[in-house]
Amino acid sequence: MVALYKSSLFSIVFAVLIATVLAEIRSTQIRSDSRPTIPFDEFGFTHFGRLNLTVTDISFSNPNSGPEPVPSELGFFLVTNEAWQHVLEQLQDGEIQCTLHSNLVKRVFTFDQLQPSARQFTTSFTVSDANQFTLVFANCMPNLVISMNVHSVMYNFNPKNGQLDFLSAGKTALPMIYFLFFIVYVLMGVFWVLTLYKKRLSVYGIHFFMLAVVMLKALNLVCEAEDKSYIKKTGTAHGWDVLFYIFSFLKGITLFTLIVLIGTGWSFLKPYLQDKEKNVLMIVIPLQVVANLAQVVIDETGPFSENSYTWKQVFLLVDIVCCCAVLFPIVWSIKNLREAAKTDGKAAVNLMKLTLFRQYYVIVICYIYFTRVVVYALETITSYRYQWTSVVAAEAATLAFYVFTGYNFRPKAHNPYFAIDDEEEEAASEALKLEDEFEL
Repeated sequence: MVALYKSSLFSIVFAVLIATVLAEIRSTQIRSDSRPTIPFDEFGFTHFGRLNLTVTDISFSNPNSGPEPVPSELGFFLVTNEAWQHVLEQLQDGEIQCTLHSNLVKRVFTFDQLQPSARQFTTSFTVSDANQFTLVFANCMPNLVISMNVHSVMYNFNPKNGQLDFLSAGKTALPMIYFLFFIVYVLMGVFWVLTLYKKRLSVYGIHFFMLAVVMLKALNLVCEAEDKSYIKKTGTAHGWDVLFYIFSFLKGITLFTLIVLIGTGWSFLKPYLQDKEKNVLMIVIPLQVVANLAQVVIDETGPFSENSYTWKQVFLLVDIVCCCAVLFPIVWSIKNLREAAKTDGKAAVNLMKLTLFRQYYVIVICYIYFTRVVVYALETITSYRYQWTSVVAAEAATLAFYVFTGYNFRPKAHNPYFAIDDEEEEAASEALKLEDEFEL
């Protein structure tokens, strides 16, 4: 297990180091690419936006010995998502032959502006229309293959204080949001430590594991706050992204492990794990390594790189498998508690435990659904100015899940919880006979 953690950390750090760690300042290498449109990055501009573009080592080739490149048919432009749909319609209807000819795009630079025999250029473009734009390269010469290095810098200028903001308009509030959630988790960690001290006679190993999960989440948030803060001010993360990825990896591993351990009832119901429960952990942990590696590649290579779609599919598939896998131990515990309720004569205690685990099963499903589906939908339908709302929603849901888990599985002075009289025991026995009521 230790060797697995070490190799996982090395893989993630190595991926970060070899990637283009430039955040909103992005460098991209294009090699022998013949695509008619090559998207690079998207950014939410205010009325005082700016794009600085530097392209070097430009070279063309035509493997089919076709006509010479027409410089006016090659170039960079900015376009919104809404306008892009209309541009595609113009191409389909034959109104235009090249995306650069559309009046719906903002032409940044066309290659007919290049000096003769020049292989590089630098240009600046002012964006006065507040909207989210995507930087795109258009190649309207069929079969023409192009190679180049593209360095783009997008930012917004604040006329009030003269500062530059390298975060997209809808993400500029993220540093403060992450820092506020960091404070909340620190306070939660302090409260949990005090709880463990007061209830130290009834503390199990799982409770210390919960503390570790909370602290790793807090460290992940403070690193993300610093990461976004430096990007906001300078356009680069200054190494905070490496720490963020490390703690994000550890947080993801420990959270899924915690759900599995709680689902099995480890340490507070039984002091051991069965083989099938160990197998779930051995599936979840490597998959989380793959998921975090995929997330690093997606973040660092940009949303439109050639392999980005593949890595997104890998991340989605692995995440779904992990989310499904952690539900099995909870189902097994519910089944075991139901069977035990019929044989050990402790109906009230088993009913209480059974109800708790059923509630936890439902909450885990709700948490997974909200953070994987609802948050994505919110991010999709929300205006670019309010992209921060999806982050707040995801973090609020995660915080609520942590609070629910900590409250319901907190150390208890009585085990079982309270003394049960005969009437309560009889009522619990009758309730347990209603099998359909406890079906998943």
